Amino acid sequence: MVFALYSEEPHFPNPIYADDSGLLAIGGQISVPWLLEAYKNGIFPWYDEDSPIMWWSPDPRAVMKPSDVHVPHSMRPIFNQKKFQLKVDTAFEQVIKFCAKVPRKNQDGTWILPEIIQNYTKLHNLGYAHSFEAWQNGKLVGGLYGVSLGRMFFGESMFSLVPNASKFAFISMAKILQNSNFSYIDCQVPNDHLKFLGCKLMSRKKFLKLVKINNSLPTLRGKWRVVNDKIISDQTS
Repeated sequence: MVFALYSEEPHFPNPIYADDSGLLAIGGQISVPWLLEAYKNGIFPWYDEDSPIMWWSPDPRAVMKPSDVHVPHSMRPIFNQKKFQLKVDTAFEQVIKFCAKVPRKNQDGTWILPEIIQNYTKLHNLGYAHSFEAWQNGKLVGGLYGVSLGRMFFGESMFSLVPNASKFAFISMAKILQNSNFSYIDCQVPNDHLKFLGCKLMSRKKFLKLVKINNSLPTLRGKWRVVNDKIISDQTS
């Protein structure tokens, strides 16, 4: 069943009522309050410029424990030779804009529209959204961004300008989240790339239970930096 959202204040129906495709509701707003309420309920926005705002909670869900990240044999020389430098939260707006414009296989256009860029950047400035970045020779060449609440990281999108850059950022992120006592990385919708890196399928029912537990945990808000492979944040909420 798909619900229509008309209220000014963020309020979502129970995600268990999403239709078979995972679509739960249409309408509402793309704003900081609506986005935070969505993630707290295991929901995320996904639509394009020709569609209304659409909110999703798929079943099954692509999820992974940070400790389950798979490091492909081909990536080991990349790490050993230090071909990339990892930075965190130094170029969030650049990362999300690259995610919006870098072409993807079998995908026309983008769902990362101007209002998405604007409001996720606001989430970043408020300390809820973060970027993991791959740099090479002083240039940003890959990375990913997502939202952090409690001890879960809700991944949104990644990009690469050179081979293996996004894999490097994702694998590095998983190891850092593991060392920082994060429980899960939400990968939303499964694809072969994410499965190869260690994402597994989880029922929506189980995922929503984990999200509910996660909502009681403190969030590492603020700009992140990494010290001794652990996240250091300038505030907690």
